[in-house]
Amino acid sequence: MFRDPQVNVYVADVEGMARFYRDVLGFTETFRTPAEGAPVHVELRIGALVVGMAGIEAARAMHGIDVGGDRPRAEVVLWTDDVDAAFEAVVAGGARPLAAPHDFLGSVRAAWVADPEGNPVELVMRRNG
Repeated sequence: MFRDPQVNVYVADVEGMARFYRDVLGFTETFRTPAEGAPVHVELRIGALVVGMAGIEAARAMHGIDVGGDRPRAEVVLWTDDVDAAFEAVVAGGARPLAAPHDFLGSVRAAWVADPEGNPVELVMRRNG
């Protein structure tokens, strides 16, 4: 019934958020509208995950939905082979650290950073042994 899952994050600065996810987190831009000028929606892919950066004002104007203010926050989860190295790299790239790398649940290591608008991004890996 459903296919091609995607997470959309409603943001004030579509271009700035797309740049962060592309340049700091390593996503590839796959779609942008409009093609020229200030975007109202940009889609980025890493592996099988597609994340859309959708403008808050565009959602109001085009769809009549209010996603501003105390809107629910989405969390993007990125699996990696080395959480510690990934955490250092994205913090060096400008991400704000929320939780340093740590082990939990006996087999998982994770860290959290914030993207430029404060949305949490979880960096996670499975530990062997």
